[in-house]
Amino acid sequence: MDSRYLQDKEELKQPRQEIDEDRRSFLTAGLVGGAVAAGTLAAGMVHAQQVAQAPALSDKVWWPHPKWGKDDQAGASNYMTPEKVLDTVKWIKDGKIYRIGRIYESAMPKFGERAFTLRIPGSPTGGPFGVNKLIYNDEYLSTEIGQTGTQFDGLAHIGIQMGKDGDKTEMRYYNGVTDQEMNSAYGMKKLGIENVKPFFTRGHLFDLEALKGAMMEAGQEITVADLKAALQKQNMQEADIKEGDAVFFNTGWGKLWMKNNDKFNGGEPGIGLEAAKWFIDKGIALTGADTWGTEVVPNPNKDLAFPVHAELITKNGIFNHENLDFTGLIADRKYQFAYVFSPAPIRGATGSNGGPIAMT
Repeated sequence: MDSRYLQDKEELKQPRQEIDEDRRSFLTAGLVGGAVAAGTLAAGMVHAQQVAQAPALSDKVWWPHPKWGKDDQAGASNYMTPEKVLDTVKWIKDGKIYRIGRIYESAMPKFGERAFTLRIPGSPTGGPFGVNKLIYNDEYLSTEIGQTGTQFDGLAHIGIQMGKDGDKTEMRYYNGVTDQEMNSAYGMKKLGIENVKPFFTRGHLFDLEALKGAMMEAGQEITVADLKAALQKQNMQEADIKEGDAVFFNTGWGKLWMKNNDKFNGGEPGIGLEAAKWFIDKGIALTGADTWGTEVVPNPNKDLAFPVHAELITKNGIFNHENLDFTGLIADRKYQFAYVFSPAPIRGATGSNGGPIAMT
């Protein structure tokens, strides 16, 4: 998930005239939804302040982790054991590889002022060298490395404020790690993406677009009933979903990618807390979708901002992979596969870009 709402809430605690129009528009359309569409900007800002202080965000403690202990920083990637890998390999029958990540380019949907800018310095960058006149090209890339394009949310990405505004000792992340002990301008001192183990696990794709007969819409929640219906339609069994597996959702929202970026960024269909808890009980390791946040936005409870992210990432150490592309898998009706992804081991990073694949 992008940190868009969390950033907006911090800005709105002390309203400023210079809040940019992109953020204001997104907050109005996404978090507040249609509730204040006809209201004033001031009313929207008051509502956002209420969200920042919502009692639901001050939940009972979720640490230490009951399975992996108080010092764990790897979360659900701990499920990636040799036994899990060998079990996953059994699902590879035809040897076909599907790229399920998007191409990274400057025109892709991005939030606010985030950027993806690539430059090739020089033409060529260097050379010629040697009698063979060798030349070469490099690239310079300026971007939010883990929060643009196809993005993998790490455990330092999402936390919950448990105490008073500004009290970093009560801003809690996975396993109870506080912002005070974790945060650094030069990379997170705990829960950095380098702690996440490479993923090689069984993946299950729920084609909700096919189930509904059309692309789902922003604010439309994927329920457990929907998931069970999709399993039945796709001739899959609920019992197939094992501990440590990954689950994915095709909503059709990805068809807006680089065709209607404004609509794509303005909200999304996705799972809610009901489905999240259903998967938590099954012990999954990761969720993913063709949307930018995987969960339903705006949430049916307008007072909550990304509660599914908090439930999965913060409280349970379950990872999230966003802006995926399932076109090839769906065309071939491949709904179960080996999901393979190794996050870029950038010390202290909160997320990762990269090229996830599905193997069938």
